[in-house]
Amino acid sequence: MYAFTYQKPTTIAAAVAALGADADAKPVSGGQTLIPTLKQRLAAPTALVDLAKIPELAGITVAGDTLTIGAMTRHATVADSADVKRLIPALAALAEGIGDPQVRNRGTIGGSIANNDPAADYPAGCLGLGATIVTNRRELAADAFFTGMFSTALDDGELVTAVKFTKPKRAAYVKFPNPASRYAIVGVFVAETAGGIRVAVTGAGAGVFRATALEAALASKGFAAASLDGVAVSADGLNSDIHASAEYRAHLITVMAKRAVAAAG
Repeated sequence: MYAFTYQKPTTIAAAVAALGADADAKPVSGGQTLIPTLKQRLAAPTALVDLAKIPELAGITVAGDTLTIGAMTRHATVADSADVKRLIPALAALAEGIGDPQVRNRGTIGGSIANNDPAADYPAGCLGLGATIVTNRRELAADAFFTGMFSTALDDGELVTAVKFTKPKRAAYVKFPNPASRYAIVGVFVAETAGGIRVAVTGAGAGVFRATALEAALASKGFAAASLDGVAVSADGLNSDIHASAEYRAHLITVMAKRAVAAAG
């Protein structure tokens, strides 16, 4: 690692002030991506601002059909939460499938979506459920929050503080995982919400995206796996690497979507 200063504020205001005082400072939530990057000397922030001791950033609350998860809530906490399992069991299952126990007990939902790794699971859950991302300044729809590979709509000095989910009619997440990292080679989150059917895909492209052709087929033909028969996803613009070609990922999107619809139904 390169040398850096380390701060551990206890309030959101103090964290924002620390980040604002140094343009090269980086916030740390779970550190599951940032710490390995620092170890490999691929990043050289002058300061790290650890968010772990800010109590209002962690926790799960329920108000009617709205589930609010604090940004510093660990994956394991989401996976084990009785409230999450009751309102959105697909989200608890998603959290349970992230990485391994070590990752789940350190990684956080806020860190995951702020980093927006193109193969991460939570972005698919947020986009698939039409979540609202809450920051220290505003609220953003998931459709507007995720903007590209490792890129979001967050401005400088803006921190994710919570994520709000509304209970869907039904939902499920299915992924084809890399056997080593458990990242999604392709993951598909399908949900029938009050606003319609949503199908979010992770692992296949430069960032999480909605599969509109699959959404249209499910909306017009009915919420059933058979409704996706013959619906092809274009390989144009999809990832192609040592794990899977773009064409194989395109095929997997439909296969995972069918499995998710069957699981949700």
